[in-house]
Amino acid sequence: MSAPRPHRRTKIVTTLGPATDDPQVLAGILAAGADVVRVNFSHGQPADQARRVNLAREVAAKNGRYVGVLGDLAGPKIRIERFVSGKAMLREGATFTLDTALDPDAGTAESVGVAYKELPNDVRPGDELLLADGLIVLSVRAVKGTRIVTEVVTGGELSNQKGLNRRGGGLSAGALTPRDREDIRLAASLGIDYLAVSFPKDAEDMAEARSLLTAAGGHAHLCAKIERTEAVKHLDSITEASDAVMVARGDLGVEMGYAELTGLQKRIIRMARQKYRIVITATQMMESMISSPVPTRAEVSDVANAVIDGSDAVMLSAETAVGKYPVRAVEAMDQIIEGAEKYQLEYSRSRQRVEGDFTRSDEAIAKAVMYTANHMDVKAIVALTESGSTTLWMSRIRSDIPIYAFTRFQETRQRVTLYRGVYPVAFDVTHIEEGALYPSIFKLLVDLNLCQPGDSIIVTKGEHTGVAGGTNSMKILTVRV
Repeated sequence: MSAPRPHRRTKIVTTLGPATDDPQVLAGILAAGADVVRVNFSHGQPADQARRVNLAREVAAKNGRYVGVLGDLAGPKIRIERFVSGKAMLREGATFTLDTALDPDAGTAESVGVAYKELPNDVRPGDELLLADGLIVLSVRAVKGTRIVTEVVTGGELSNQKGLNRRGGGLSAGALTPRDREDIRLAASLGIDYLAVSFPKDAEDMAEARSLLTAAGGHAHLCAKIERTEAVKHLDSITEASDAVMVARGDLGVEMGYAELTGLQKRIIRMARQKYRIVITATQMMESMISSPVPTRAEVSDVANAVIDGSDAVMLSAETAVGKYPVRAVEAMDQIIEGAEKYQLEYSRSRQRVEGDFTRSDEAIAKAVMYTANHMDVKAIVALTESGSTTLWMSRIRSDIPIYAFTRFQETRQRVTLYRGVYPVAFDVTHIEEGALYPSIFKLLVDLNLCQPGDSIIVTKGEHTGVAGGTNSMKILTVRV
């Protein structure tokens, strides 16, 4: 494999789709800086998902790269059904009826079907329903059996199968649909690295997803997408029950209101880092690049602020899945991240003060390493790791010093691609002769052009090599070849 890319710390997640099905385009995306690829189970068939995952891994291997794979479950996205003519114009002040019993293809400017049959039980007069990401607003006037009679507060053109939210949340749909259960089995069979759960309400939803994944033989880490009002109310327990969280700003902004969104984003990122969880900021980060070769200035600021807030990764969705300029979108995001990180100088030497007790020796070693590295002229941190957990703890403390996860496991190398400031390096410690460990590390660092002779580095390892969770020592060394 080629050398890691330590020029930036924040990682880039790119969504696969028709625009990336050309192997040359996918290779261009990886060369431009994509660290993780996302497979959106909301679109396409299982064969499409499997083909894209396999292609991503083949292209990455051919180009000497490690790439993580994130599978994203569709979840209970509540949608209207279809219109006779494909769309309808809703006029402000008009009456519009949502009917769960209506023929799915019989929608008009007066009424449309709804796929979610429990909706009449979840709403009451006075509620506001938001369609098409909040562009259309309906006020509920009456509920009559399967029919929800509303007044159009904010009108506009409404097309087939647009999403529906209740302002303030409160819809009772569970997080996992029958299709999600099938997709969890598919994700397990594909051996994906991360599985994102859409619309979880509480920690129990995440526990159910983990149980189903384990039963299917999957080993992916779970990512909770924070996009419901209920999820914000249970943010602490959901974060605890997950390995990662995603600030999914589309539905979250609709339910909570856009004025709340920036503050919520910062709160979610802060909590995730405090609890040693990965955090991804997503949705419309560079939306204009679906059709434009350059981002807007507002998008540049949005990505930069997510980086400065401490996101492990920022995500591209339709920009790479169906956009006209997928490679340029990744290149632009790469440049924005680099620019933003230059202005994190005040954070590069962390002032974090650790409170509470450590429960594991490897956690204590990780914190000791970062404190030491941030107060010395250290060029790199090398962690001999089995699971990658030591590097995760290290990455929670702000630093501009690259952390290299030296590991023999492909699964671990793929997983750490999402950790901020952590870069995977293939290294089988169990095949190193006694007394040759440090010379082997030095040689690999120099060969990969990650360090130069004379540089100071910190190395962490366990007393017994090849044992997960056994990191219990750190050494400050000078690179000699």
